[in-house]
Amino acid sequence: MSEHAFPLPENLPVPIDDGAARHLPGRPVPAVALPSTHGGTVNLRDLDGTVVLYCYPRTGVPGEPLPQGWNDIPGARGCTPQSCAYRDHAAELAALGARVFGISTQSTDFQREAADRLHLPFALLSDERLQLATALQLPTMEVQGWTLLRRLTLIVQDGVVRHVFYPVFPPDRDAENVIEWLRTSARGPGPAPGAG
Repeated sequence: MSEHAFPLPENLPVPIDDGAARHLPGRPVPAVALPSTHGGTVNLRDLDGTVVLYCYPRTGVPGEPLPQGWNDIPGARGCTPQSCAYRDHAAELAALGARVFGISTQSTDFQREAADRLHLPFALLSDERLQLATALQLPTMEVQGWTLLRRLTLIVQDGVVRHVFYPVFPPDRDAENVIEWLRTSARGPGPAPGAG
């Protein structure tokens, strides 16, 4: 299955950089243990080496309608193509020494359905209790009573956020942008956040 099996609609609104992630480079990752679709929990503070944390609003369920106005919210649409791109580039990321985790505020049960259906080789982590979002002051949005993460990608090295892609658009290019950054900038000082 290719990432192109889930094409993005044309004319999606492009998110703008509102500065909500500007504070993140240089921040240590908090000791937050998040439930994993692989079972148990993952304490982000315990992850050494290079870790890619891609945060996304929510994946949908086949046959269920999207939230009303979802396509009109800048940066909302594209969680499945983004996850599929990370799946399709998993070998390249592993070759660069990077571990990948997807994070949303959906429950682990909800995430497990997506992980199984999309054949994701990496774990999805649930921030349903907003522990990570609160500790790092991640940008969020309110949609139909849900608090959802805005789409951003953190590159963490040895427990410190080295680079942030925010806003991430288009989402299906996120994995490629991360690979390019890892190849060219992996051990340099973290530059300012940029669009991914």
